[in-house]
Amino acid sequence: QVQLVESGGGLVQPGGSLRLSCAASGSFFASYTMGWYRQAPGKPRELVAVITSSDSTTYADYVKGRFTVSRDNAKNTMYLQMNSLKPEDTAVYYCNADHAIKGHYWGQGTQVTVSS
Repeated sequence: QVQLVESGGGLVQPGGSLRLSCAASGSFFASYTMGWYRQAPGKPRELVAVITSSDSTTYADYVKGRFTVSRDNAKNTMYLQMNSLKPEDTAVYYCNADHAIKGHYWGQGTQVTVSS
């Protein structure tokens, strides 16, 4: 069983930055593929970025060059550095942990609002 807790969301002006964190409990964090997803009101949940157990990363086109995903296995934590934020980045951001054998887990989400 893995429990995920996101933090770091909030209100930021367009062009600003935020860093989200996802703290994981349980064992074998390093073996999970970790991901960030987001969901805006009235829209489906969408992929933002993924980082594998070997630190390979994948980004959605709409965040490439602006967002950076990273992980610290010693701290059981994944991060999302978000720069040059736009109003369309406003959403609830969710942390995901995925393992072919151990299962698939979601956090409760953290709100990010980009507005002047």
